Amino acid sequence: MEDKPTSGSAVPPTSEAKTGMDVPTTSENKQASLGDRKRKRDRFERNTDSLKHGSRNKRRDLGRKEWSRVEPDRRQRNDDEQAKQGSHDSDAKKALPTPFSPDEIAAEDRRPKRKVAVMIGNASARTIEGDLFAAFVAAGAISKANADDPKKSALVRCARTDKGVHAAGNVISLKLIVEDHDIVQKINDALNPQIRVWGIERTVGSFSSYQACDSRWYEYLIPSHVFLPPHPSSWLARKCEERADEMNDRDGYETRQAEVKGWWQEVEQRDIKPIVDSLDEDIRDLVTKALYETIDTDLDAEFGDVDSVVNKAVDDEQPIRIAQLAEQEGAAIESEKTESAVIVLDIPQTVEAEHGVQDSTQSGEDRELLADSAVSLPPISGAVVDDSSNAEQIINTSVTASLPTGATQAPPIDPQKQVDIDRRKRIDAAIRILKSAYQSAKRTYRISPARVSRVQAALDQYLKTHNFHNYTIQKPFRDPSARRTIRSFVVNPEPVMVNGTEWLSLKVHGQSFMMHQIRKMVGMVALIVRCGCVPRRILETYADVKVSIPKVPGLGLLLERPVIDSYNEKQASKHGREKIDFSKYEKEMLEFKQREIYERIFREEERDNTFHQFFNHIDNYKEPYFLFVTSKGIAATQEPSSKQRRAARQVFEEESDDEEGSVNEGG
Repeated sequence: MEDKPTSGSAVPPTSEAKTGMDVPTTSENKQASLGDRKRKRDRFERNTDSLKHGSRNKRRDLGRKEWSRVEPDRRQRNDDEQAKQGSHDSDAKKALPTPFSPDEIAAEDRRPKRKVAVMIGNASARTIEGDLFAAFVAAGAISKANADDPKKSALVRCARTDKGVHAAGNVISLKLIVEDHDIVQKINDALNPQIRVWGIERTVGSFSSYQACDSRWYEYLIPSHVFLPPHPSSWLARKCEERADEMNDRDGYETRQAEVKGWWQEVEQRDIKPIVDSLDEDIRDLVTKALYETIDTDLDAEFGDVDSVVNKAVDDEQPIRIAQLAEQEGAAIESEKTESAVIVLDIPQTVEAEHGVQDSTQSGEDRELLADSAVSLPPISGAVVDDSSNAEQIINTSVTASLPTGATQAPPIDPQKQVDIDRRKRIDAAIRILKSAYQSAKRTYRISPARVSRVQAALDQYLKTHNFHNYTIQKPFRDPSARRTIRSFVVNPEPVMVNGTEWLSLKVHGQSFMMHQIRKMVGMVALIVRCGCVPRRILETYADVKVSIPKVPGLGLLLERPVIDSYNEKQASKHGREKIDFSKYEKEMLEFKQREIYERIFREEERDNTFHQFFNHIDNYKEPYFLFVTSKGIAATQEPSSKQRRAARQVFEEESDDEEGSVNEGG
């Protein structure tokens, strides 16, 4: 029998009575909690899988904790990529000494190792860690037991440079046996002259050259003629003038080019016009067209992809195609020859002989000069042979002499086609002479103090901390690592004269630098000055906008020295260690730079004309990517490219054909 509440007592209503719902039991709570966790885990796994396959904008669906859990391990990712592509230290591994036998290791006396900082200089074009390590072993600074692996000696670099970039001063830290007082001399004796050890200093046990480096000094050597304006006939020069007129900035543009006004006109009258006047009348107009006349059609409409043309033009071995020589049955001559193949024809080279230009089979420079021309020559036709029998005799003799031993004589080439070849060869020779004259004239340029001031004004725009995402590769605007600090960037106002070419020294001091950053910074300054652009345009590149900045050749770049002031002022003084200071070796370093670095840079530029080729391609690159240096600014780079214009033209023609077809159908 149920107990009934008395009339004087009241039972409070339960939550079930208030809400009309059943209260879940403890087991039901556990099941709900497990269900929530399972749903969250499933969502996390789906998002993680999508991230693995490169899907975009998926991480915004994650919570903060989940986001941090799926943060990629960048160090492991880089190691995996290097493992796929092959170790970047392959050269170093090849240079390591052969492992010693157990008997040799056991016979060696054990000596204590000390943590040291090794100050070095490097003018080699390849990785030097292997050479250094082998020299340490040969000098007895590393024991035979540790000679098979640099990691056993805790080797750490202070700064790594781009491929081919020299280093006048660098620091590595590792454990060495430094009991011998002449250990530096022994190490240098085991190294080639392109690698030098300046000194070795004892450090504290926790010293790491990479972690202790506060900042770095770099130097870039550049010919002064780089700051000349583009040739007036070049595509970039015409666009600069057109945009200046469009933006009503013609007076400002001419003011910024005042110190070089009329320079190209003087060269034309003094050096170029006499050569053009000496050419035969039948080729004079064609040579002038090849050098000066611009084409309204797109580059890639005639030659294919523009990028491939620009890239291949710097290749000295890239052959220059010539018109078809012969098309006869049974002829033992290829239907398409290169210049090196047809040059054996015994045709007088009057133009080349007069100006002292060698035959193009003797070097790749002639082919480079012709490949460097702004436009291609059209096929030549309509020539007349004065003495066909004599021409045929020369052709037959030349072709017979060029055939391999034992080969049957090929039928004679059409004299008309041979005259076309002769004419083209004379045109090519004239182009080479004129190109050589332009290069020689550019080397005679001497930069004025006013022009140097413009260079410095542009370099000043880099000072302090900015977002340099446009000055490297694969760095978005929002990447915090793109923010870098430039403490100093100066140009030496006193140029250096080497073999008739004037050189300028640019020195930059920064906390750290990204890949290609210095080369792109120098390239931007060169374009700013030579195109008469305002220096503040550099400030616009720090914004959230994409700008294609070309990087200048790495030939002139070298690491001057790292700065390790924090360690010198704190730990070295506290523990009684010597400071890591390159000033003690300034004389030896200057001699090394002059002999192994500067002379090599000057020699390679004189031989290859690297800077001339680079800026000549920039000046004649018929795309809007570099038009941010015009008066219109970055907006000029948004103009449609040749590919876009061609695509739009194709769409227009297709629509026109459709309209024409519909009209015909309706008629």
